[in-house]
Amino acid sequence: MSRRISPVTWLRRNLFRTWTDSILTIVFGALALYALFRTVNFIFVTGRWDIIRVNLRLLMVGRFPEVHELRLVITVIALAAWGGFLAGFLRARQLRAGRIEVKKEPADRARDLVARLWLPAFVVVLLLLLSESIGPWLMALAAAAAAVVGRLIGPYLGRPHFGLLGNALLTVLIAAVPVILYFYVVTAVGFDDWGGFMLNLFLAFCAIILCYPLGILLALGRRSTLPLVRLVSTGYIEIVRGAPLFVLLLLANVALGFFVPDSLAPSTSTRAIVVFTLFTAAYMAEIIRGGLQSVPRGQVEAAKATGLSPVRQTGYIVLPQALRNVIPAQIGQLISLFKDTTLAGIAMSLFELLNVATAIPAQGEFRGQGLIGETIAFAALLFWTVSYTMSRESQRLEKRLGVGVR
Repeated sequence: MSRRISPVTWLRRNLFRTWTDSILTIVFGALALYALFRTVNFIFVTGRWDIIRVNLRLLMVGRFPEVHELRLVITVIALAAWGGFLAGFLRARQLRAGRIEVKKEPADRARDLVARLWLPAFVVVLLLLLSESIGPWLMALAAAAAAVVGRLIGPYLGRPHFGLLGNALLTVLIAAVPVILYFYVVTAVGFDDWGGFMLNLFLAFCAIILCYPLGILLALGRRSTLPLVRLVSTGYIEIVRGAPLFVLLLLANVALGFFVPDSLAPSTSTRAIVVFTLFTAAYMAEIIRGGLQSVPRGQVEAAKATGLSPVRQTGYIVLPQALRNVIPAQIGQLISLFKDTTLAGIAMSLFELLNVATAIPAQGEFRGQGLIGETIAFAALLFWTVSYTMSRESQRLEKRLGVGVR
């Protein structure tokens, strides 16, 4: 039985063991307390947050026309229902396949949900408190209710076995929901009128979805035994990784007009998505290639011994293990991609969140008041919330898959 250590003993062992430890503890403890005091003082005393309250809509959705705001509301509610349904659907499938443990107690599930979502929920409540109308509150309540309903319905479709064709059709229908919602919004309001944090999220989401399969193909191509495929994949990876992302965004914004007529050139946001996809895919390919090299050769030999074709060896044996081994590096690259969406505002003049945050202090009623700190802090909070949530979810996935344990 382990003996309980008193707080004084713990402090002496961990913080004041030697004179050097004691001095470092006092110095850095004082610096931490000073930084905490300045932060709290800025948030609750000296910070002038009226600029955020007045420009909240501009910060979140940019110049999106008010007449089409209902489409955004419907899209948010539908995505919440889709996300809840997908969570219930996948969990039921995993339970049926025996891939996860038996259902937890309601109290344990509630604690797990709070631990996962407390930060996004806090930020959403903060945004609602800053809003000046009841509309955002109604949308948030409707989205929460839709997510709960989707979560309750999902397990019922996740339990039955519909056969190969039925499962394929159901997968296509589930994947089609975001695509349908995308066209529902973009047919009314084109990319040029999108902005704010919504644009950052959209650029990151599209680039993440598109760069992942391209990165896998490039990683497999670089390890291919076909010289031409290996040469093309290696050349692409090395050239793109050697070019700064900012320069590629500038080229897409300026140089594309010299080669493509204006009538055929895609919108600025589309160019940004293409650049982010191609750039991140090159880095993702190297990460996945490292994962492929980490798979023991005995796994491949065992797959060959069972008579699997090369495609099935890669798809069923090698690739799943490779992707599992490099989850931290993959998520780190995707978080970097999300934060790099701010470069699109500088290089391509897109009205994304950071561009808005640096522009609104020049408004007439706020000019000359030095409120750039408040707007930058607000933008940093939103970016940190998404990045931190992605990081925590990746750690949860690692724990579930036993990365580093088995």
